[in-house]
Amino acid sequence: MPKCLSEDAITQYHNEGYFFPIPLLSESEVAKVREQLEAFEAGQGHPLEGGQRSHTHLLFPWLDDLIRHPRILDAVEDLIGPDILCWGSIFWTKEARSASFVSWHQDVTYWGLTGGDVVNVWVALSPANSTSGCMSVLPGSHLQPPLPHDDRYHQDNMLTRGQEIAVNVDPSKTVRMPLQPGEFSLHDIRIAHGSGPNRSDDRRIGFSVQYMPTCTRQVKTDVDFAALVRGEDRFGHFRLSPPPTQAMDVDAVATHELASAATHEILYQGAEQNTAKL
Repeated sequence: MPKCLSEDAITQYHNEGYFFPIPLLSESEVAKVREQLEAFEAGQGHPLEGGQRSHTHLLFPWLDDLIRHPRILDAVEDLIGPDILCWGSIFWTKEARSASFVSWHQDVTYWGLTGGDVVNVWVALSPANSTSGCMSVLPGSHLQPPLPHDDRYHQDNMLTRGQEIAVNVDPSKTVRMPLQPGEFSLHDIRIAHGSGPNRSDDRRIGFSVQYMPTCTRQVKTDVDFAALVRGEDRFGHFRLSPPPTQAMDVDAVATHELASAATHEILYQGAEQNTAKL
């Protein structure tokens, strides 16, 4: 029996590649997470940038708690089973009135993960809607062979290489996935997705987390990292990263640097340019 999702939700996810919205955090809880993020940003004098955006759960205990939230893990378990690794996390923050966008792409083309279904969880820490640039998906595209992609480097593209599907995406066939703060969505890493600029007066803050069964393998590098968040790992395909004990302590920063370096190598394989936009 499913722990979180209804049978209809599970069917939709498998058939169409996505499901939303799912309630996660209360108004006060999501405000606390945002407050902790923005307090750190204020302390360093600028928003998260570069490598800080990715694997951020390895730096802060409050984000490690979020990736292990029982409701998220229950939903993921309903889709991929009880033995779960967290491969990574990344902040998708579009400042107010920002031109930042995410081009249409499929994560599976670049991540090197195989042998297990990988679920991307997207948590809204501020309103994500059509005005602020919420995510859109192309339903059912996860069931087809991966589409061809080009690298189209652009200063406003939030993706590392400006990776973009090299065919036109028909807007009439896409679905927007708006979320209220504290809600999350699920999408298969094979689905085509993207998002537009933020035309609102608030930051659009999203935190995505990638989950996979422990049988999953990495084929683009010999060493990759993941956190065991539920069940047991009987395969040992990934070096297990420990949770941080304190924010930004020496051990946490060292683990983050190793995991980020591995991800950097994976994402830039075959790239003509290396813009280090992790």
